[in-house]
Amino acid sequence: MVRRIDASGEPIRGERTIDEAEAAVVRRIFAMFAAGQSPIAIARALNAEGIPGPQSEAWRDTTIRGHAERGTEILRNELYAGRLVSNRMRFVKDPATGKRASRANPTDQRIVEPVPELRIVDEAFWHQVQGPLGTVREASGANNPDRPRYWEQRRAQHLLTGKVFCGCCGGTSARWCTPAQVRGL
Repeated sequence: MVRRIDASGEPIRGERTIDEAEAAVVRRIFAMFAAGQSPIAIARALNAEGIPGPQSEAWRDTTIRGHAERGTEILRNELYAGRLVSNRMRFVKDPATGKRASRANPTDQRIVEPVPELRIVDEAFWHQVQGPLGTVREASGANNPDRPRYWEQRRAQHLLTGKVFCGCCGGTSARWCTPAQVRGL
């Protein structure tokens, strides 16, 4: 992002430039993945060398491989191939919690603008990396709508987890009730 102010003192929005230090890390990640290293191994190597991740946090495998349907993070970010994608997400408010939740827009609603001046990885190398990313997803069964989801197969932590409730508040733990409330049962 380029931060500049126009003559009237208003910020100029939307200008971008390549940070060569960060671009070198992105190229290295692409090269490591193309050489056969897993996202977990890449994240470990970058963390071991003390290279700061996005927003100065530690690298994680999900930061490397990203989300397939959303096209996010390092290996799936089309900006590195010279394409700026907008309208990727929409945000809705959950009426029950009041929290904002993101939803991916269908690919036909996304706006793709070519920006060759921002290309970090050439097109052939981009496609060379995208192939294995798709096969990893397919091999994991992530594309199978009938796959068992991890939270449905988790075992309870304890024998009575989810079966015993507080007589005072109805919660799963009496630790939130005051001693006077518990004695009043």
